[in-house]
This record gives sequence, structure tokens and C-alpha cells, in this order.
Amino acid sequence: MNITDLPFNTTDWATLTPTEHPGITGKALWRTQQFGPIRVRMVEYTPGYLADHWCQKGHVLLCLKGELQTELEDGRQFTLTPGMSRRRRATPFLHHIRRSPVYCGLTPCRPF
Repeated sequence: MNITDLPFNTTDWATLTPTEHPGITGKALWRTQQFGPIRVRMVEYTPGYLADHWCQKGHVLLCLKGELQTELEDGRQFTLTPGMSRRRRATPFLHHIRRSPVYCGLTPCRPF
């Protein structure tokens, strides 16, 4: 990711209309902004969300609310709670993020 030559900008994420993306169970609601070549999303997962695919892209995630569990293709699992983040490079030789089941009690998770 090369973040250069982007003008100053503010985003009121609450004003963006979410798009719905179903998983095997639950759904992900994406609020998306495109800044040149950089796509930034605030994603809200419903309780019990389970992704329907392996993801091969690099990501930076920040958990704002709830709990996000990520399983890698090799079986390792990681849990993010509010204030925690994770990063992963995009290369075909690293483990793919498979599914991010979300266990959230009464409130949906909002990884950013």
C-alpha cells in the first residue's frame, strides 16, 4: 500500500449507505470510501457471521466493537477485541484468511 498524494479529507461514516454481503451465515455490511488506489471500509458483521471464501488480499483491521475471530488456512486462530488490530501481507505464499466468525453477544462487531 502506497499512501501518497492524497488530499486531506474527512469521512462521516454514519452517512454512508452500507452494502450487504452475505456469508455462509450472517452478513457483512460495508461502508466504503475510495481514496485514489486505496479502498477503506468500515465493516459491521452480524452475530454469527462466517465468511464464504478464503481472502488472499492484504489487510489492516482495527476492531472497534465486539469480537472478531480469524482462522488462517493452516488452522491458526486469532481473536481481536476492541482496540486490537491485525495486519497481513498479500502474497500467495502466506496463509489465506479463511473465515472470520464473529461472536458478539448483543452487539454486532465493527472491524475497520
